[in-house]
Amino acid sequence: MEIEVFTVDAFTNLPFKGNPAAICPLLHELDDDVYQKIAAEMNLSESAFITRLNPSDDFTTGSRFRLRWFTPTNEVNLCGHATLATAAVLFQYKKNVNPTVVFETKSGELSVTRCGERIVMDFPLNPPTRQDPNEFKDFLKAAVGNLPVTDVYLSPSTKKLLVRLADTCERSALTCLKVDPVALLSNEKSGKVRGLIITMKGDPDCQPGYDFYSRFFSPWNGISEDPVTGSAHTVLACYWADKLQKKKMLAYQCSKRGGELELEVRDDGRVNISGQAVFVLKGTMTL
Repeated sequence: MEIEVFTVDAFTNLPFKGNPAAICPLLHELDDDVYQKIAAEMNLSESAFITRLNPSDDFTTGSRFRLRWFTPTNEVNLCGHATLATAAVLFQYKKNVNPTVVFETKSGELSVTRCGERIVMDFPLNPPTRQDPNEFKDFLKAAVGNLPVTDVYLSPSTKKLLVRLADTCERSALTCLKVDPVALLSNEKSGKVRGLIITMKGDPDCQPGYDFYSRFFSPWNGISEDPVTGSAHTVLACYWADKLQKKKMLAYQCSKRGGELELEVRDDGRVNISGQAVFVLKGTMTL
């Protein structure tokens, strides 16, 4: 059997920046172990598999699809950059005729709309709650060393721990931080945490005026560091909207590759996450 596969860099307008995802449009479902083997073979933070819900549809005319995401080690419930990349395949390569498509996923229905060069994703918000830093003392030491920490929040629905660095820190403190994934794993075995967000306030007065910065680590899912993480911003958007008293924000995930996200927190408990995408590879996988 042969299947199409695309590599798309998401949350960027430049190749080899943003977050790469492997996208496989499928004419029919495959076994879960095959999905997992393909994801391990592609060895990107996520591989996405899209199938038709209506057999009479195709990828050009259909407006509703099933979407699943796999890391090299396991399936995940929500992935932003691979959703954006999948929509880019539909809109830009398959020439889908619909302005909006809907994906049925483990996180419910996700609608995605093309808006000029950007793709806007309608995602759930995952509000975090404040934690006692002393409960994570060793973990925080492994994560940020001696850098001063202002807040520690946990999103129980996503198991993502948000750690905010003090406003006295320069951006270089975040970008130059070396996080040991083995140390993270050895200091958090309770099951409460499966992703680490490290964030700090941005400088809206400096162009392009980012409201906040972040990095994301998830060795529990086989990802030492994820370059640009849409799902982490379902937590970050909620946190920073409250702290900054803003509903529209511009965020930058300052990994080595780096990527930009536009956010709009909505009154219905959801968030619009938008970005651009670039195709870097198209091929055929033989199974």
